[in-house]
Amino acid sequence: MLFFGVAEPVWRLAAFAAAFAALAVLELLHPRLERPELMRMLKARRWATNLAILVASSMLLRIAFPAAAVGVAIWAEARGIGVLPGFGVSPFLAGIIAFVALDFAVWLEHVVFHKVPLLWRAHRVHHSDPGVDVTTALRFHPLEILISMAWKGLVIILLGAPALAVLIFEIVLNVCAMFNHANLRLSRRADRLLRRLIVTPDMHRIHHSVESGETNSNYGFNLSIWDRLFATYIAHPASGDDAIETGLKAYGRLDPTKLVWSLILPFRRK
Repeated sequence: MLFFGVAEPVWRLAAFAAAFAALAVLELLHPRLERPELMRMLKARRWATNLAILVASSMLLRIAFPAAAVGVAIWAEARGIGVLPGFGVSPFLAGIIAFVALDFAVWLEHVVFHKVPLLWRAHRVHHSDPGVDVTTALRFHPLEILISMAWKGLVIILLGAPALAVLIFEIVLNVCAMFNHANLRLSRRADRLLRRLIVTPDMHRIHHSVESGETNSNYGFNLSIWDRLFATYIAHPASGDDAIETGLKAYGRLDPTKLVWSLILPFRRK
């Protein structure tokens, strides 16, 4: 078990770097939208800010939760804590149950961040990004990251989730989040087939629409079943996949590309 705790940052960083590089290239080759905020200087400013927010969030997370989610799982596993070991569920089945349960927990957390005004103040940093591409998946305010990790840690302890399953879930979640935020054009057939199981870029982009009715839909980051199951699924934006406007109307297109502005946004009333 010690191996997973030590190697967790290495595995996650390797998966992140590979997925980020691949999706960044694919965005250039097959973009869904071609707009100023997704091109040239404005894109560069967005990327610099979004990556800086990622660094700030990662540093704070490692200070507050040095062992991260996998460390929590190792701690619980060593003590036999949780529902799954309590019922004697086999490690393989426990891993599958934990993966699905954690995915639902992240979906539910996302819904709550939209519905609770105080939490929305932090989450709106993510939604204020005027363009949606692979770096938007990294644009989560440090406060939101801390709350999210505390919630995941609680779920992991209650479940008694196997450490390996948690490591796999964290890697898959990060990669899927970058994939479904990517400014990537998939064929209609590929999109239709993929979204039967996972969230696709066209599906999740609707969640970033400037239209509030569309923003409050398609909350999933990984499995697409939850939005269908709880009737929060929208197949296509009213304006069409090629004409959708993303971001938050209240903040325009320029301010959200600034790092300091983005970091203090949760502390602003509007």
